[in-house]
Amino acid sequence: MMRPYEESDLAIVMDIANRAWAPIRQMARQALGDQISDLLNPEGDDKSKGEQVRSQAENDPGQFWVCEEQGKIVGFITFAVNKNTSSGEILNNAVDPSCGLKGIGQQMYKAVLEHFRAAGLTYARVGTGLDWAHAPARRAYERAGFNRKLENVVYYMEL
Repeated sequence: MMRPYEESDLAIVMDIANRAWAPIRQMARQALGDQISDLLNPEGDDKSKGEQVRSQAENDPGQFWVCEEQGKIVGFITFAVNKNTSSGEILNNAVDPSCGLKGIGQQMYKAVLEHFRAAGLTYARVGTGLDWAHAPARRAYERAGFNRKLENVVYYMEL
């Protein structure tokens, strides 16, 4: 069941975010090294995504939903609506890696995409990485119907 985010959800969604992004943070540290990783994630790899999610919750709680199953939060999704471009964007989202349930991500994407359609938006977008750690996200977005993409690469250099 999808519902709006509530302040009392914060610790749980931060924990889910930190655990769900652990493989991504590990991959990024291997690729970028300690110096750049530490600068990009000053809170530490194990807390950085949770802090990003906290910021979204504080700045735009109206575009933040959680997914509950049997009274337990099993996932969250944040999004943005841009009326100027008639578009919606799925931002941070994750399913609790230990919940053991299938289809939670698809349930969240479906709810947000229906929200975008009801708002009269003409397209939706989502961004993710091209590395091995983001492969599950890419598959999930494709299953949700995202079928057009632009690919890019971001380069880093220590100075």
